[in-house]
Amino acid sequence: MTPLDPLFLTRPLAHRGYHDAAAGVPENSRAAFGAAIAAGYGIELDVQLSSDHQAMVFHDYHLGRLTAETGSVRTRSRADLARIRLDDSAETIPALADILALVAGRAPLLIEIKDQDGEMRRGVGPLERAVARDLQGYDGPVAVMSFNPHAMEIFAAAAPQVPRGLTTCAYQPHDWPHLPDEVFEHLREVPHYDRLGVTFVSHRATDLSRPRIAELKAQGAHILCWTVRSHEEEAQARHVAHNITFEGYAAEFPPP
Repeated sequence: MTPLDPLFLTRPLAHRGYHDAAAGVPENSRAAFGAAIAAGYGIELDVQLSSDHQAMVFHDYHLGRLTAETGSVRTRSRADLARIRLDDSAETIPALADILALVAGRAPLLIEIKDQDGEMRRGVGPLERAVARDLQGYDGPVAVMSFNPHAMEIFAAAAPQVPRGLTTCAYQPHDWPHLPDEVFEHLREVPHYDRLGVTFVSHRATDLSRPRIAELKAQGAHILCWTVRSHEEEAQARHVAHNITFEGYAAEFPPP
């Protein structure tokens, strides 16, 4: 198991970069990542798969919320996606390789692999291996996580040297309408933590009082959390979490 770089515990992680759509800095954009670096923050970002099996930095499965295009990300090639503008800004959808070159080790980089199976099961692999390929030779603090434990199993085989973790939450049915009940009931208690050799979880901030999180912390797991949106929420989360993922305000740096 490869532990997290200490920077992941001391620099607040800007959720999808330090974005501000009103200022022309959309989420998961080069500008948002540049702003996070300039402010001294770490970076959290999401990846989806293109039709030509490239890791693209984009949160949603579909293009409609953030672009003028419609349809699924996975039906477009890297070149096609790179031409699509984000939120009427000058920014376009970047590939993970582009962002690795931009960041170049200047900030801790937390990469979330979005589930490609649809039901958190075993129908994954191409995106995990694409991320592993892009990270070959990357010289900087980086870690990878996913809600899907099978994604982390495949990623571990492809890039065992990269720290990895699980994105976790309470799995409330209204938040996961397309997920079978038996799946979220199983994942709720983070049953795969020890088997996968992961070293951290990033848990939903509003559910940090869950006993399983206390158990994991007691056994040495690093606890990150998502998504904090105010100083008040940050202060509450830090009672449990070693670090936060935040957006919409300027997060505090913990004392040394």
